[in-house]
This record gives sequence, C-alpha cells and structure tokens, in this order.
Amino acid sequence: MSRNKKSAPHTPDKIQRFIVREEALLLDFLRKSFPDRSRTTVKSFLSNRQVAVNDAATTKFDFPLHTGDEVSVNFTKGYKEFRHPRLQIVYEDKYLIVIDKGYGLLSMSTDRVKTNTAYHILNEHVREENPGSHIYILHRLDRDTSGLMMFAKSKSVQEQMQQAWNEMVLDRRYVAVVEGEPTPPKGEISSYLKENAAFHVYSTDDKEDGQYAQTRYEVLASNGQYSLVELQLATGRKNQIRVHLHDIGHSIAGDRKYGATTNPLHRLSLHASRLRFVHPVTRRDMLFESPLPAGFRRVVGQGEKKSKTNDTPKDK
Repeated sequence: MSRNKKSAPHTPDKIQRFIVREEALLLDFLRKSFPDRSRTTVKSFLSNRQVAVNDAATTKFDFPLHTGDEVSVNFTKGYKEFRHPRLQIVYEDKYLIVIDKGYGLLSMSTDRVKTNTAYHILNEHVREENPGSHIYILHRLDRDTSGLMMFAKSKSVQEQMQQAWNEMVLDRRYVAVVEGEPTPPKGEISSYLKENAAFHVYSTDDKEDGQYAQTRYEVLASNGQYSLVELQLATGRKNQIRVHLHDIGHSIAGDRKYGATTNPLHRLSLHASRLRFVHPVTRRDMLFESPLPAGFRRVVGQGEKKSKTNDTPKDK
C-alpha cells in the first residue's frame, strides 16, 4: 500500500528592511547597508529583482532614494515583475501607483466593459501581494488617450488628493498631433464646458450653464498639414483639450467626435506626456515624463520650432 507523499513545508521569505536616513543612490545605499558583502553580491540582489523601494521592485542601480523611503531585500527570491501589454507601472509605493497607459484601454469599467481596464488590471496587481488591497481612481484618461495617470492605494490618500487637487497637482501636460497649424503658435483657450444628453461636451458662453476650462498650448513643430502641439491644463474638465482644439479649428488628428477629418496614425493622437505633483505623504515634488508615441514626430516632420530642456530631477 503506497503512502501519500507529504508536500515540502513552505519556507517563508527572509526579508530585511531599511529606512533611508539621507538621500543616496540605491547601489551606494546597499553597499553601505551590507559592508560584509562583495560588490558583485550586492549588484546581484538588484539584477535578480530582490530589492524593492517602498514595496516596488527595482533593478536600477542609480534609483534615487529619499529620506523616509523603505528599502527591502528579499534573500529568498526575487520580487515578481509586473508585465502587461497595455500599461506600464512607472512608479509605485505604499500610497500611489503611476502608470503609462496605452491607447485603447479604458481607465475604469463601464456597463459593457468590466475587466479590460487599467483599474481592474491594477486591482489584480495589488491583490497579489495583499488580497484585501484596493486601488482608487484619482483622475482619468479617455480610452483612446495614452500616457501618464495615477491611482491611490487607499481611500484616505484618494480623498486627500482630490480635496486639494489644484494645490497638489502642479503640472499636467499633453502632446497632440492636430490638423493644420494653430496661429498664434502659443496662446490660451478658455470657455465654459457643458455636456449634453448624448455625452457630447461643447463650449458655451453661459457661465451659469457650464464649467470654466482653460488650456494653454504651444506649437512645437509643424509641416502646415499637421502640427505637434504641447498642451498644459489649467483646469481638468472632461474632454477639455479635445473640445478646445476643435473650437480653434485645429482638431486632434483621429478625433472624429470633435471635428477631425483625417486619421494618419489610426488612433486619437493625444498623449499625456507629463505629470508633476506633491506626494500626499512624503511631500516630495514628483515629476514623471512619458516619451512621445511612435509616429507623432514622423507625421509632422522632424524639425522642432523650439527645443525644450528640463533640469528638474525625475522620480521614476
């Protein structure tokens, strides 16, 4: 009579945690934290995904650490790597997740789509670590808009950020390919926006009947037929950029809902390229930038009217 083979007992992960006392680069911090380990061994912790900063695994030797960050090293195994074809996590800690969303992916569920959304994908991600975890919406991107957006990992962080949104969110910028060439090449568009029963947003002159919206724009490059335009939100209304560009006669390429007649990239040519905010817990200035999607520059040609530099360090 055969005996049932006993399964091997589960071996818990051996994890050591450190609190950062002063700013440093991750590899330098690890070398100081493990003076008895060789440089090769310490680097292997990183290359094998055994190091996490604020619960988010990283392999970057030059990852910037700030006072109060928590660094953990798992001596048993590497942390699981998040991979998804429609979105990338560019930053994660105990309080927030910042992602780079692909176009065509809903931010959150609708009556018809429940699971193929950024919200659902990230909820599943945080529940792998803790089945009771949830994420919370802070702002949204249209389904066909790509780029940077963020979610809170607790209700209290969500409420804190939403209640002080205009003070905490310092800069939100988009880049679009628009039809024609806006003139002047730099300016502001403002109106009062209203949504009708068919979920179509439009501008109205009646300030009592709409919400004030303001968009700043600057033409970065143009070939006359199409222009690459950077847009900065002074307010964050639904479909604000799309409506405002339609209002000045330069609809976003591919945006047939708001007046476009062409679609050279076979998508809505709008991308959330920059997100800067004050971290709700650490109070650090957080800046994230996402590269332009393939094709945006090609459509308008390679020449830029103005080169831009950014000296602010990025948290990524």
